[in-house]
This record gives sequence, structure tokens and C-alpha cells, in this order.
Amino acid sequence: EVQLVASGGGSVQVGGSLRLSCSASGSVFSDVSLSWVRQAPGKGLEWLGSIYRFTTNTYYADSVKGRFTISTDNAKTTVYLQMNNLKSADTATYYCAPGGQAVVVGITHPPSSWGQGTQVTVSS
Repeated sequence: EVQLVASGGGSVQVGGSLRLSCSASGSVFSDVSLSWVRQAPGKGLEWLGSIYRFTTNTYYADSVKGRFTISTDNAKTTVYLQMNNLKSADTATYYCAPGGQAVVVGITHPPSSWGQGTQVTVSS
């Protein structure tokens, strides 16, 4: 089982930007796609978007479309989440997870294979 590591979180003001990274000990793509997911305090898991390994096509949730961009490097060893125009509602712990939009179906907490996640705090 691949252990994913999300990093790059921090504190930023409303309207600011952050870039998160997702890496693994081997290939970051253990599945045909990889998703970014977040969990805000007291809330469930929210799928944010996915990138597909072979086409690098990306898909986004309406809540982040136009503000967040998922990309990968040429070697596909790291997947990024560029977050622009951040809002207070974006405050959450962010995880990367193998799979597509269905990765959050039927679960309320991230499995251990998703790692500790990275905290993003957006303040006004």
C-alpha cells in the first residue's frame, strides 16, 4: 500500500494562494487517478478534484473550480494543488488520495494510507 504525503499547507489571508504537494515513496500514482480531498473541522470529507495518470486530464468540484488547479510534474512523482483566491471556507486539512471522485464515498475519516494531511488555515 502506497503511503501518500501531502505538504505545503500553512496560514494565509483571504485572497491569498498556496501550493500543496503530494508525494510518495514510489510512484505517486498507485491508481489510474489521484484526488485531492479536504476535511474541515466538524465536517465530512470533501472531494476537490482529480488528475488522471495517463491523460493528465483534471476534474474539479464546483466549490473550487476556477480557483484550484491540479497538476503533476513530467516524471509524475509529485502532484500539486495550486490554490488561489483562498476563502475562509477553504480552511481544512488537505489530503491526497489514490482514485477518483468516489474516494470519499462511504467513509467519514481519511484512511491511514492518506497520511496526516496538511493543514490550511485561511483568515481574514
